[in-house]
Amino acid sequence: QVQLVESGGGLVQAGGSLRLSCAASGRTFNSFVMGWFRQAPGKEREFVGSITWSTDSTYYADSVKDRFTINRDNAKNTVYLRMNSLRAEDTAVYFCAANHFSYYTGDPYYQQSEKYAYWGQGTQVTVSS
Repeated sequence: QVQLVESGGGLVQAGGSLRLSCAASGRTFNSFVMGWFRQAPGKEREFVGSITWSTDSTYYADSVKDRFTINRDNAKNTVYLRMNSLRAEDTAVYFCAANHFSYYTGDPYYQQSEKYAYWGQGTQVTVSS
């Protein structure tokens, strides 16, 4: 059974940085896509970025491009979301998600949340202005 556990959220001032972690377990992830999503109060869940485990390709939402970076550590089965230059509008619960790459037909950047089968519990990020 695939399990995803996020950590690293917290309160940070605008302009600051945080690094979120997503520890994955339950199987090998060589053929998986890992995604990060966020949901602010009263808003729909939105795509933040994704990474392919096998090729290390990354994709980002325009709102976070050049500020956020996704990378992975194979030895630890962990994916990271490094967030720099944080803004008040980045405040949200952040989720990591995963699924086998074969489920993403028609979604070349792995942005569609409904294609992800496995989700973590989320971690709160609050940016004070």
